[in-house]
Amino acid sequence: MSFFVISGPSNAGPGEREEMLAAARSVLEKAGVERTAVVRIDVPGRGAGEEGEGSLRVELEPAVPILQSGSLFGDRQGLLLVDAHLVQVGEAAIFADLIRHRDPESVTVVLVAGGRLPKALADVVREGGETISITKMWERQAGQWLDKEIRARQLVFEKGAAEALVQRFGTDTGAMSRALDQLREHRGKVTADLILARFRNRPDEPLYLLLDAVEKGSAGEALRRLADFLTHGHPLQVIGAMDGDLRRRALAAAAPDRETLFEWLKAKPSDRRADRLWRTRGRVPDSSLRLAQSAVLRADRTLKSQPEETHRVTMERLTVALCRWYAR
Repeated sequence: MSFFVISGPSNAGPGEREEMLAAARSVLEKAGVERTAVVRIDVPGRGAGEEGEGSLRVELEPAVPILQSGSLFGDRQGLLLVDAHLVQVGEAAIFADLIRHRDPESVTVVLVAGGRLPKALADVVREGGETISITKMWERQAGQWLDKEIRARQLVFEKGAAEALVQRFGTDTGAMSRALDQLREHRGKVTADLILARFRNRPDEPLYLLLDAVEKGSAGEALRRLADFLTHGHPLQVIGAMDGDLRRRALAAAAPDRETLFEWLKAKPSDRRADRLWRTRGRVPDSSLRLAQSAVLRADRTLKSQPEETHRVTMERLTVALCRWYAR
């Protein structure tokens, strides 16, 4: 096999992306491609990239001679196309034709995709490609990965230290690996206080982790998640997520049955979040939902009308209030 697709989640974070690239490197190595013989091309985003003379953007043109003629010295070459789901329709047709007619004995092709491939590329994958799937990484899985790496590096972590590292880096296993390399220079046991003092970054994590903490009524965790998100995002994004969550809860409270709710939400039958919403409907009283909706509306007006200095405290007060109402 000389044609592979590394498929990951559409909202891949740093940890999943690192896993996808690691899988791509492993595939190329097993195929006998030396690292120096791998040509990596990162596909520009939608509307980005420089227009070329032909149908390919300039950034993608180096792939053509590799697929057409391979190596001039007879050794195996590798083409690593990262973010292949961003290839344009016309470009996909060209790549599909080149992949079909390449010399599989001299060229190994690996596509890394965090979304659906254009039809032309998807067709050629079905014809003769192997797909390797990288699933969404959760903090529990990141913790399991971390435990193995701690043992491999022969580090001594005191109780709570591993959790502190996950708190600082989320599911970004690449950043955690670099942090562990730094900690190897530390003499003695690694404590949670040491990690929290030494590493000041905040993980770039999805908003549903904040919403989950709010739903549990865990104000401390929710405030930490809020602070983590606001390091990278805007308060209005949080307001939008909270408002959307309230709307879904209101729909669940009004739905006569599960099938109707899933239809209203346009959710797939296997949607776990929609299923949990149906199973937990009614747990939050209607009176609390009305209070929450009113508070979110007031916070939205504050963010849009008051100075930026007031935004953080507004979001913190809203988060604590929602935790209290949801936990009743």
